[in-house]
Amino acid sequence: MRIAFSVENNNGLNSQTSHHFGRCPYFILIDVENDQVKNVTGITNPFFAAHGPGQVPNFIRQQGADVMLSGGMGGRAVQFFEQLEIKPVTGAAGTVQDTLNRYLSGELTGAKPCAESQKHHH
Repeated sequence: MRIAFSVENNNGLNSQTSHHFGRCPYFILIDVENDQVKNVTGITNPFFAAHGPGQVPNFIRQQGADVMLSGGMGGRAVQFFEQLEIKPVTGAAGTVQDTLNRYLSGELTGAKPCAESQKHHH
């Protein structure tokens, strides 16, 4: 399983998770097998400065992700991820390692569109 994380810096498992997946500067991609980390890759978000509807979810799909973990995301983004068969999960906080542990333990399970998405029409 490949899990994507929206992050503020490119420091692998020590990267700080980002609240808004679309405008985060980086993504961390983690390959997990049997709850064990097999590979960690950091990539730049090419849509950091600006993006249109669906561009970031499609980029994440191109990276082979099965799950997208972020602090928050708008309702339209949740729908795009679901249409692409990528599981969106919100509530990420702290480091990637902390968030990964919470996800693998079942503490983080689903996506709730953030309140800001209603104000910004995400």
